[in-house]
Order: sequence, then structure tokens, then C-alpha cells
Amino acid sequence: MPADIVNGAISFGLVSVPITVLSATEDHSVRYRRFHTADNGLVRNRYWCDPEAREVTFGEIGPGYEMNCPTARRQARPAVTRP
Repeated sequence: MPADIVNGAISFGLVSVPITVLSATEDHSVRYRRFHTADNGLVRNRYWCDPEAREVTFGEIGPGYEMNCPTARRQARPAVTRP
């Protein structure tokens, strides 16, 4: 049985309607996954660094944008420190 979150009443003049808010009991969301069509294997995202030819972690990735100038290939913003 789900737990009560709120018990109360809504009043409309002389009429009072009791209400009870219950917690959700099941997750009905649909999960999107990508599969390899040949063998139904799960396809994962890999972050690959081309100049170093290695996989990098999410913490090593910074935001940036590409520039149209031929002398400057990419410009990254300063790293943001997270608490």
C-alpha cells in the first residue's frame, strides 16, 4: 500500500472535500536504448579524443565551440569547478 504524502481538505464555501495525495507505486516510463542490429548488443556512448587516440572520461570533457577561422580550430571555455 502506498504511503500518504498529504492529508487535507479543499473548501468551497460551506462544502469541504477531503483529499489524500499518495506516493507513486510504479515507474511507467519507457527507456530508450540503442541496439546493434546484427547481434542485439547494447550500444554505449564512448568519448574519444582524436589527438591522443584514447577514450576520455566525462570529467575530462569541457564545453566549447568550433571556429570558422583556419588558424584556430577549436576554442574551449574555461573549466567550471563543481562542489
